[in-house]
Amino acid sequence: MNRLKIYRAFLLGLLILSVMGMYFYIRWYLRTQVPDMVRVGVGEEQTLDLGLKEVSVRVVEKKRVIPGGIPIGIYLETEGVYVVGTQEVEGEDGLNYEPAYQVVQTGDYILAVNGKKIHNKDELIDCVQANQSNVMILKLLRHTEVIQVRLHAVQTKENDYKLGIWVKDDIQGIGTLTYLTEDMHFGALGHGITDTDTGELLNSCGGSLYDTNILEIIKGERGTPGEISGMITYSERHVRGQIFSNTAAGIFGVANQKLCNEVSKEAVEVAFKQEIIKGPAYIRSSVSGELKDYQIIIQEIRLNEDDVNKGMIFQVVDPELLELTGGVIQGMSGSPILQNGKLIGAVTHVFVNDPTKGYGIFAETMVEGR
Repeated sequence: MNRLKIYRAFLLGLLILSVMGMYFYIRWYLRTQVPDMVRVGVGEEQTLDLGLKEVSVRVVEKKRVIPGGIPIGIYLETEGVYVVGTQEVEGEDGLNYEPAYQVVQTGDYILAVNGKKIHNKDELIDCVQANQSNVMILKLLRHTEVIQVRLHAVQTKENDYKLGIWVKDDIQGIGTLTYLTEDMHFGALGHGITDTDTGELLNSCGGSLYDTNILEIIKGERGTPGEISGMITYSERHVRGQIFSNTAAGIFGVANQKLCNEVSKEAVEVAFKQEIIKGPAYIRSSVSGELKDYQIIIQEIRLNEDDVNKGMIFQVVDPELLELTGGVIQGMSGSPILQNGKLIGAVTHVFVNDPTKGYGIFAETMVEGR
């Protein structure tokens, strides 16, 4: 009798666990695999088997773009100077002070000092030295709010004056052009430019694209991401476009004719995310010095992923690319992903513990995001 009760209790517990598991699986599936909104082309008929969830449908014009794949030099201008953090300063009396503590915050942008606009950290240093220990009024951009704060610099034993604030100037780097439109607008990177210390998306007041040459490929290995090492030529005649915005989906702006001349003229259709299928696809890249398509396998499609930069997971299987880079490396962000003759996405991140695998953003997200 006792054995029978134990057996029944075991079966009941197993049934409860199964029901709970199914419930949480369905919730996960609806949240990550079934989109909240899908786009369909004008005049198209499309059957969507989306299960037990309300989904909004938006009818839009199908878009065509020219895939990129070429490296670009990026110079992003930030509003004022970006605050990375604050610290203590040793004064001339040997005591430690922290003048910016709870006044200036990590992530702030210093726009002006005593009414004088600040463009870079050298200008900030000059203002502090000129003002010495007199009260200073800093104009800050904090999130979306502009505020003013008051503080005094600390005089050091070296007769310098310091605020105890770590700041950064404009950002430079190498990325990949994702696409061009017929009206010469571009999208690149597939992810926003963030501060390496805070991870916050940087507010931009503009910037430029420049011509760049690949000098060295550092191959990716398990636990160590590889990278493209190149030379960016910062001169007026090597400008290739103007950056207008830095968003979570990439950087966007207008290209000049020189950049347009460097990419293929063949436009392709931008795929809707529900059109993407698991299986073979291609990364277009000139990482070898020649623009080529390299085979990958789309392994996972996340139709409702919260992180726009991780809409799909792919694995590089092309022997030539694996031999050259080991898979995905820094600088390949923005490389267009094509499937069935359509632009389906762009490379965004690499799996640090497996450089053959990476994440991609949906192309429709990038094109709509500009």
